[in-house]
Amino acid sequence: MVRSDIIKKLSKKIHHKIKKSDLDRILQVFIDTIIKGIKSNKSTEIRSFGRFSVKRLKEKISRNPRTGSRVFAPEKVSIAFKMSNILKNKINEKGIKIEK
Repeated sequence: MVRSDIIKKLSKKIHHKIKKSDLDRILQVFIDTIIKGIKSNKSTEIRSFGRFSVKRLKEKISRNPRTGSRVFAPEKVSIAFKMSNILKNKINEKGIKIEK
């Protein structure tokens, strides 16, 4: 599902009189809030959905699989997402199709 699909679903479920551009701005504020929390090294939790948090990946020496040479990989910051039990239960209900 892409951003425009989310906006369409919001438009149908919330109210038809709210402009799609307004819904797009609301969605952008939502995303910006998560990003701001992650940038300030804080986790952002959405109850019944999950928690976004910062994960630090240590520096390491990797190996290029094609050439076999060693490559230094510096420390990186990544995003971790832990889903809530409510979301996990909804995903694992019987009858949900997973597209491959």
